[in-house]
Amino acid sequence: MATYSLPAIVSSSSLPRRRSPPISISTNPSHLDPLHLRDLLLASNHSCFRFPNLGLDGRVEPVDLVRLRKALAHSSIVVSVFCRARFLAGDGSRELSDLGFRDLFEAPPESDRKLVGFGRAVSDGGLTASIHDVVVIPSLQRLGIGHKIVDRIIRILTNKGIYDISALCSEKERLFFRACGFGDDALGSTTMIYTRTASNYLHDDLVRLKIPSMLKRKLFELSGEQAHIEA
Repeated sequence: MATYSLPAIVSSSSLPRRRSPPISISTNPSHLDPLHLRDLLLASNHSCFRFPNLGLDGRVEPVDLVRLRKALAHSSIVVSVFCRARFLAGDGSRELSDLGFRDLFEAPPESDRKLVGFGRAVSDGGLTASIHDVVVIPSLQRLGIGHKIVDRIIRILTNKGIYDISALCSEKERLFFRACGFGDDALGSTTMIYTRTASNYLHDDLVRLKIPSMLKRKLFELSGEQAHIEA
């Protein structure tokens, strides 16, 4: 787990020269289509679970739409990034100086916009918050869009007086969050993940109950578990 602290100054000479196409950022949950978010997560090979199920090709499974909608409904902050579809046809390196003034500031119409970035935060509304699922479409990564998403989330939280902000991230994501101003917890705390699953509870309940072993095995098969059950 990383916690937010004041970001260090980064030299502009070390930043990539490739420029981002014009984007619009929304914090209105009604602007986000969960179907489009599922597609973005899949295209970026991002899982909302800490221990995702991977296919033989290393790709994550699509997130369940019902659970995704529920997660969005209970998120304190939802940030969506959109880009006109015509700017995604190429390699994303078109110079901003070639674009018109309207392209930079006009929100793209519904029929011509594509979800290219996302991030959300969960908070108790008064003391703490955590950031989750920051993702950018692969063709537009390393252009600062993810940084803009995190900045927007932090700005909203700090305006509410919430400064205890954490990010539960993988080893691969740590460098990104460090660049966004996060660092190790000053208290030296260690994040622990609850690892017990519903199938663990099923196993314990069946062991305690006076159920014939054959019936127990059948119940475990239905639950998708491969477990050894003592007679």
